[in-house]
Amino acid sequence: MTAGNVAGNNGIAERDRLLEFLAGAGIHAPIVTYPAHSTVTEGKSLRGDLPGVFTKNLLLRDKKNALFFVTAQEDTEIDLKTLHTKIGARGRLGFAAPDTMMDLLHVTPGTATPLALFNDTARSVTLVVDHALKGAEQLTFHPMIHTESIGLTREQFTTFAAACGCALLIVDPSGN
Repeated sequence: MTAGNVAGNNGIAERDRLLEFLAGAGIHAPIVTYPAHSTVTEGKSLRGDLPGVFTKNLLLRDKKNALFFVTAQEDTEIDLKTLHTKIGARGRLGFAAPDTMMDLLHVTPGTATPLALFNDTARSVTLVVDHALKGAEQLTFHPMIHTESIGLTREQFTTFAAACGCALLIVDPSGN
């Protein structure tokens, strides 16, 4: 799968597949239009009064190529020099190749979302969640395309993770 295959109508098809998966898990959440953007800073300036806690999302790999999807509160500074010691990674972490994200999760780096883990049918990715998100009433993510947002309650996100077969590994991804 290439970046061009996920854009446009295929991005919408992936979003629709996600919504079917969520409905099958008993999760119904509204989707709202969100202006296209390429950075967290730009997204902050464009979103207006959209509700929820917004996240930044990274697909990381360790020295043995084990994969970790990190979803953190958008202002959390993720310390890649120490995070590996908190999540059981073997050696320091680096970014997974964009092709890996595309092939495995069907999203591009600018559209990264933990909701893409429904595509990881081999369960090869560990879901790492920022402890700062535990108190959030609503978590806001991209639903497979970056021009929309979907808000899930903590309970809905936990239900989603369980439906994917993912345990939530909750840590402080900063250097603290």
